[in-house]
Amino acid sequence: MIKVAPSILSANFANLQPDVELVEKAGADALHIDVMDGQFVPNLSFGMSTVAAIRPITSLTLDCHLMIVEPERFVAQFAQAGADLIGVHVESTRHIYHVLQLIKQAGAKAEVVVNPGTPLSMIEGLLPLVDQVLIMTVNPGFGGQHFLTPMVDKIKALAQLKQQHGYAFEIEVDGGINDQTVKAVYDAGATVAVAGSYVYGADDPAQRIQDLKVATN
Repeated sequence: MIKVAPSILSANFANLQPDVELVEKAGADALHIDVMDGQFVPNLSFGMSTVAAIRPITSLTLDCHLMIVEPERFVAQFAQAGADLIGVHVESTRHIYHVLQLIKQAGAKAEVVVNPGTPLSMIEGLLPLVDQVLIMTVNPGFGGQHFLTPMVDKIKALAQLKQQHGYAFEIEVDGGINDQTVKAVYDAGATVAVAGSYVYGADDPAQRIQDLKVATN
């Protein structure tokens, strides 16, 4: 059964606490927080102050996905704000190995993220260092996009590398996840699914979380 990480990018910003509590009670495994700087992606969203505000109201893992340039400038602050896991794009920095080291030194788990057009060869040397790999199944920066089917093969290839080398990292997917696409990514080897509009855009978000889990049971 896949782990589910609802994305608060699709939650009600004006009334965030009830939306966080709702998914926690519904069996979510983590809370996905998309951080955008308007440079790496053409959109703006949360910063470390949002993470600090959410931390006291939930015991869920705070999975912070940094879609920002030069994330090395901020990973320590996000860890201090309460992030449990910090994801950084391999495309966002010239010093990706160093950034992952900084995340670990700050006491958080480290995740490397790859865009749809980025080959796995870009991150193979990093796999022994990370706790999670995030495969983007849409282009980053906007919610509500359609799932990119070719990414299923990338997930399969990553799962094969994981098995061949005995790695223990989680494989997370983000983008276009619903009760149909989640089955495809789970069968390919994904272990964590981010779901934004599919969960928070529904009349019954709690049921949507259960639908994702049932689809991969």
